[in-house]
Amino acid sequence: MKKLYYIITLASILILVEKPAFAQYVLKEADAQYQLFNYKKAIDLYEQAYKKKQTLYTAERLGECYALVNDYKQTESWYAIAAGMPDTKADNILAYAKALQQNSKYAEAKSHYKKYAEINKSLTPKEQSLWLSSCDSAMVWMKNPTATTIKNETRMNTPQSDWGATAYNNTITFASDRGNVLEDKQSGARPFLKFDGAKRPDRTIYGWTGNHYLRLYMVDGKQDSVNMFPLDANTNYHVGPASFTKDGNEMFFTLTRIPKKPVFVKGKLATVNVEIYSSKKDAAGKWAVPSPFKYNKVDEYSLGDPFVTSDGNSLYFVSNMTGGLGGTDIYVSQRTDAGDWGTPVNLKEINTEGNERTPVFDTENNFYFSTDGRVGMGGLDIFRTKLSAGKVAEPKNLGYPTNSPQDDFAYLKTSALSGFLSSNRTEGLGSDDIYSFTEQQVIAFRLTGKVFDKTTNQPLSNSIVTLTKINGQALKVQTDESGDFKFNLDKSSDYNLTGDKTNYRSDVVSLTTNNLTTSTVINKDLYLEKKRYS
Repeated sequence: MKKLYYIITLASILILVEKPAFAQYVLKEADAQYQLFNYKKAIDLYEQAYKKKQTLYTAERLGECYALVNDYKQTESWYAIAAGMPDTKADNILAYAKALQQNSKYAEAKSHYKKYAEINKSLTPKEQSLWLSSCDSAMVWMKNPTATTIKNETRMNTPQSDWGATAYNNTITFASDRGNVLEDKQSGARPFLKFDGAKRPDRTIYGWTGNHYLRLYMVDGKQDSVNMFPLDANTNYHVGPASFTKDGNEMFFTLTRIPKKPVFVKGKLATVNVEIYSSKKDAAGKWAVPSPFKYNKVDEYSLGDPFVTSDGNSLYFVSNMTGGLGGTDIYVSQRTDAGDWGTPVNLKEINTEGNERTPVFDTENNFYFSTDGRVGMGGLDIFRTKLSAGKVAEPKNLGYPTNSPQDDFAYLKTSALSGFLSSNRTEGLGSDDIYSFTEQQVIAFRLTGKVFDKTTNQPLSNSIVTLTKINGQALKVQTDESGDFKFNLDKSSDYNLTGDKTNYRSDVVSLTTNNLTTSTVINKDLYLEKKRYS
């Protein structure tokens, strides 16, 4: 009996000792994978550790790891746990608020942003206003969506990361890390591409995502087959996305190079920055050996998201170089008469303290970019502005459903009403997906006209013109110095138009927008006869 009691007691002691020892071992391994950017592996280990011992540290790490692999629901769940624990940190409340925002729970997000502001007295009114205004605006945009249809382009997308669609001749090119993906794959994070520390980078697999490195692909406009883009970039690492001149003879793209002698910082391989390269077609129509952009400085900062204007004379890109306003800023470099590139200029009127990404122009000279530093739905939102003679119009958020609570970027118009964008919104096939968009044409009716003296045919300024909608309201305007007037009209409506002026007889005409199916400008002139007194 004593022997049995001793065995049972010893077994109990071993179990009690084993549990914390095992938990500590798992936590140590989880931290090691976290330090190597292997977030999917880290998640599995942190969850094992949390089951053994529920700590604030482990809950925080799970929230952070799930955020880094863009699993928004799990991010919210774990930050909810962390934010509700005793002795939690203010940063956990902020992270929880952001997770709620990215899951479209804007009212709850506002509540936690306010809670964070009460705790963090160093928070500026500008920061708090941005978060609260973003939540309020997002709720309005989702209740009032624009007339835009968004479609997942399944012919281009995979469970991996596919993004950055751009037009090239009769094809669409884009960047993708598709391929024979490791079983232990992870969702990607775009900001600037890192390599795992403590060892030299694998030439086949990118450790952060567990996927292959980014490559350029192309899809024919008439077929669904996806092929590799015919460019030898002379690197085993990331290539893409790209931008092309209008004639299709020159391209600019991002690329990563690994130095022959790797640089280590405190025993870990230093982060490898992204660069911009260009290539021109040779006499045989093949892409030549790529050349580096003059302002690459791989040991100091990254350059990415290149966009070359149709004439090939302006190159827009983003960079985290020193002297910027925030994380990544938009810059422009002008090609000189000698064919060289001028010093990059920071677009300070557009850039914010956040991150600006993927600058691009359309054929009507509208400038599009993405940012997380302005009022938006969550993550990166797409904005439109005009750049003219050094002046920048106030950027406008494109609203919902073009934007989502997640990251939306790489906007490209291929026609007046359609194009492509990239997004990691939750309903996609993988990490980043390419979506097509189609804007429904808004039918508008416009009335223009002029008031004349019936006898002299001279225009009459300061005449009163009244537009009366049958069974509706009346609107009045005064003609300008040229006798001109204009009104907006409703669809399927009948109107009477009346012109009046002191000492003149009125003129009345009728008009209708019934049976009009396309945007139309209707012209109606009025002729007033001067009164004669005997």
